[in-house]
Amino acid sequence: MIGSNAQLLQLAIVIPLGAALVIALGLPKRFGTKLAGAAFTLPALIALWLWAQYPAEGGTGYHYLSSVDLGLGSFGINLKLGLNGIALPMFLLAAIVGLAAGLFALRSQAERLKTYLLLLLIMHGGLLGVFASVDIFFFYFFHELALIPTFIMVGIWGGRDRNYAAMKMTIYLTVGAMLSLIGLIAIYVKSGANSFDLIELKRAIAAQGLGAATQNNIFGVLMFGFGILVSLWPLHTWAPLGYGAAPSSTAMLHAGVLKKFGLYGLIQIALPLLPEGAAHWAWKLALLAAFGNVLVIGFVTMAQRDLKQMLGYSSVMHMGYCFLGIAALSTLGTGGVVLLMVAHGLSVALLFMLATSIHHRTHTFDLSEMGGLAQKTPVLAAFFVAATMASIGLPGFANFWGELTVFVALWNVSPWITAVAVAGVVVSAIYGLRAAARVFFGQPTEALQRVTAAHPPADLDWVERLPALILLAALLFFGFYPKALSQPVDQALTPASTLFRSINHHR
Repeated sequence: MIGSNAQLLQLAIVIPLGAALVIALGLPKRFGTKLAGAAFTLPALIALWLWAQYPAEGGTGYHYLSSVDLGLGSFGINLKLGLNGIALPMFLLAAIVGLAAGLFALRSQAERLKTYLLLLLIMHGGLLGVFASVDIFFFYFFHELALIPTFIMVGIWGGRDRNYAAMKMTIYLTVGAMLSLIGLIAIYVKSGANSFDLIELKRAIAAQGLGAATQNNIFGVLMFGFGILVSLWPLHTWAPLGYGAAPSSTAMLHAGVLKKFGLYGLIQIALPLLPEGAAHWAWKLALLAAFGNVLVIGFVTMAQRDLKQMLGYSSVMHMGYCFLGIAALSTLGTGGVVLLMVAHGLSVALLFMLATSIHHRTHTFDLSEMGGLAQKTPVLAAFFVAATMASIGLPGFANFWGELTVFVALWNVSPWITAVAVAGVVVSAIYGLRAAARVFFGQPTEALQRVTAAHPPADLDWVERLPALILLAALLFFGFYPKALSQPVDQALTPASTLFRSINHHR
């Protein structure tokens, strides 16, 4: 019998997808927006409830398990849902960012708002399905379900260069998705489990094992496939362009949540199933992440003069820390990546939302055309500075704990790579604080004065403050009480500690 919490987990995914279907059937606009608001809110409430109900001694397995027979069992495919200690924080992240993005979209006054909300709801439902899926076929299926609306929203509602950005995103992310699918199918075939169920795959591989060459090949395919989706250097160029053109709520959901799909796949699937492959590729991954994502992209970010482009490159840079945590091949490093994924997802979503609020008041993303905005919009300035501090990793915000644990884990692998990673914090402080100073402090530029002369900028209203408060409150809560995330993650990673020690002893 399926427990009530398992039914709630199913419901959290069904609600946004069902609301999208109802809106598509022709629901009037005024009812459609109300339905969309409820469909963004209810999954967040369910996620908070499931997080609160998650057992303190949750162990290493899945909770809230349910299985829906779709008649595909002969192919080893079943819609099996559940949450373990790694999936739980990511599911909560998807729900919180989805709520904030949905609330911001409701007041966006976008053309064809019903269609925009419909696509955003499909994206939101897909994201929740990604992190709730125990069957890796549906793990991939829900990712594609969330990804397709992204291309459409960028192409239709995007800003400058939206057609080129949508095309480039489509090409890169389709290649990454195809490589990832090849890797997942290879695991299915080589495991002999005749099932895509992750639990069954682990059992089958533990019983018969996979050869080192097989693991090396499959992990390499997954690393580059997932890596493209996460923007691993040098396969990252789609991300800054795409986020620069994407409408705000789309950028919030993609950069904040969907981009974590590849990292989550490496942690939840590739590391436990292909440990020897992980050891073979770890140094290569560390070098690409440290010198590519962190160092090269860090300096590129410093050179940006467009606020949204700067945030896009910053997002690519911070993914380097996550790859470094995975490359450390340790429980501490992997756990730190999960914390950092949640923290980065919250902070980057907040920054993209605030960047749009700045654009609404200045009609530009050009940093050289801004200045002195804090005089008119002190609340907006406070939120932006706080989000910037969180992104840098200031103590008191969730990002601090993720970065700290990754650095500690990385030190045991290579002090030199750790030094490069820590230098990245300095680089991010330079471009982040410089952006805050240019937008909000000093004297307003002549260009800004001309723009605001007729329409003086107003501070954030409560419709804008609410989603910002949701994201900032989560950053502060997990910053002051990281145990709320780290405890289930530690429990889920307990079996991996012995595995990591064995890998590091022999590599």
